[in-house]
Amino acid sequence: MSGSVLEALTLSTAMKCVPHDGCSLFLRVKASLTLHEGLRGLEACSMSLDTQETQCQSVRVPRASRRLQVGQQLQVHFDCFEVSVAQSLYVTLRTVPHFCGVQLDQRYHVEDCADEDVGRNVPDCFAGKLSYSVDRSRKVVLVQVPESGGPDYYVRLCLKWLTCEDAGAPVRVTANGVSRRVSLPYKQELSCLCLEGWSATPDAVRIQTCPFEDDTETLWDAIHYHPGSQELSWEPACPMSGRVSLCWRPGPGPQCLELEQSGRPAHSRVQYPLVDTQPQLCLKFSTSLGFPVRCPFEQLRFPAWKMTVQLAPAPGHLRVAFFSPSPAHFQVCLCHRGKTWPPACRRVLQATPIPAGDPTEDPVVAFVDIPGDQACAPGTCIQGRRTDIQFSAPQQLCDLQCAATQGTAA
Repeated sequence: MSGSVLEALTLSTAMKCVPHDGCSLFLRVKASLTLHEGLRGLEACSMSLDTQETQCQSVRVPRASRRLQVGQQLQVHFDCFEVSVAQSLYVTLRTVPHFCGVQLDQRYHVEDCADEDVGRNVPDCFAGKLSYSVDRSRKVVLVQVPESGGPDYYVRLCLKWLTCEDAGAPVRVTANGVSRRVSLPYKQELSCLCLEGWSATPDAVRIQTCPFEDDTETLWDAIHYHPGSQELSWEPACPMSGRVSLCWRPGPGPQCLELEQSGRPAHSRVQYPLVDTQPQLCLKFSTSLGFPVRCPFEQLRFPAWKMTVQLAPAPGHLRVAFFSPSPAHFQVCLCHRGKTWPPACRRVLQATPIPAGDPTEDPVVAFVDIPGDQACAPGTCIQGRRTDIQFSAPQQLCDLQCAATQGTAA
């Protein structure tokens, strides 16, 4: 059979509207052919490119018609195929029986909600018309579902990861209900917390809007410290890429210096075992959602060690003393402050531990005596660090006034 038997395949979108149920979309398929004696009918198939689901319909040509109308051109109209908004389709037309090489195929894209008729009449598009307001004092999203004349409608809040995960039970708004206003409570204002709406029909299109997409501050506050294990942890409440690291602030400015081997990917839970509870120890975020620094021990009263520098009993020396509410080990570095920051630290001195004293006071647990001419040289900093814990922020004192009787590290 010649391939020219099938002359044309014409596709178009039709809309079927039922009172109180709204409108639904269908694919109209029309074929033009020249009737051949061996042709018993035609088959049209529509395959969704998203789901690979296929629907087929066939039209039979009666034997009497084949004999009387051989060689004549015919128009064949198939029953409509049910389709959905913005669906991508692959449509094929073949003969019955199928002859090799005798086939027409065509790709087709169903209109989306931007189309005036579709957007106004198809319930799947009504989610885009949801009006809402946020009551932050009550922590609720107030949703107004528009009158549609169509089927019932669902709205919910969800957390948008790979899929939108439930952040509360869906609320069904009935088509004939008196009130179409819905109140959806939430716990946190997260950038990935979205409002989702869809009609109560099979495979309905779901449209989302995210009321808090610019609110990222809450993401950085999910920091937890466990005193028993001395573990610091953070877990992202929304999907993000980038890294997290521990850092320490040497002064009152915004600079925060990263601790070695503390970098972690930000896409999942981050854990730091054995963390020093120093006020200047912070978490630094470098992510797709922002670059904040959070210092969890800055405001809360956590037990922390202190370092002081004063005159030593030995003439010409300074004593670096460490106070700690619990046993600890320390070291001291002599650092030289040049044009760059932080200072370059070379000489390392281990602090001498002292036996436990009066438990009611902050005891001196360790000390180091340093020659005054080394500690008091211009541009020199004394830096103390705890060594018996994995992640520790140092304390330092620079440009000591050695003519004074004593100095105390900030």
